[in-house]
Amino acid sequence: MPTKNTLIVLVILTLIGLAISLWASPTLPEMVPSHWNAAGEVDDTMSRNTITFLMPGFTLVLGLVLLYLPSIDPLRANIERFRHVYNLFIAGFAAYFIFIHFLIILAGLGVEFNMTYLLIPPASLMMFGIGFVLEKTRPNWLLGIRTPWTLSSPAVWEKTHRLGSQLFKVTGGVMLFGLIVSPEMAFAIMIGAILLTTIVLVFYSYFAYRAEKGG
Repeated sequence: MPTKNTLIVLVILTLIGLAISLWASPTLPEMVPSHWNAAGEVDDTMSRNTITFLMPGFTLVLGLVLLYLPSIDPLRANIERFRHVYNLFIAGFAAYFIFIHFLIILAGLGVEFNMTYLLIPPASLMMFGIGFVLEKTRPNWLLGIRTPWTLSSPAVWEKTHRLGSQLFKVTGGVMLFGLIVSPEMAFAIMIGAILLTTIVLVFYSYFAYRAEKGG
């Protein structure tokens, strides 16, 4: 996806989020559910005025940062080699956060649902998307699995990102499996899977570097 098109998608999604807020605002209570526990039950609230603008604004600002951050990378030419995939991920990321905003508004309007069942499947899809992006990522200073060892060796970068692509896709599958097996533990399983994947990749990059240098 071209950068210009991604920017248009970001703006449209932000406007959709604001439109949802303005449509619901007259009937929203003063305090709106804003956080759910591991069982998918509301355990915190936020003011209506904050909820109205928080998620759409956050989505736009973070989306713009992610979109234009590569322009300051000395190795931005490498980023351009997988830029279309990266931009597509940004659009998906923005859509995910506007989806969360929509769910928050629904909860504020009194619609009952289990947040865990609605958040884990798209989060799993995001993990798969990260895996797909990692598969295409080329050496740079800002994006990807940036350890001292991947940044010091193109070969280690490629090996680590190839493994990372597979592991993040598996992580997405583990998250769905966790939701099916134990909904109450789904978020704990998600966090555990992501942390384990991250730790494995850090150690893998270190040992891959040592093997390359004959250490």
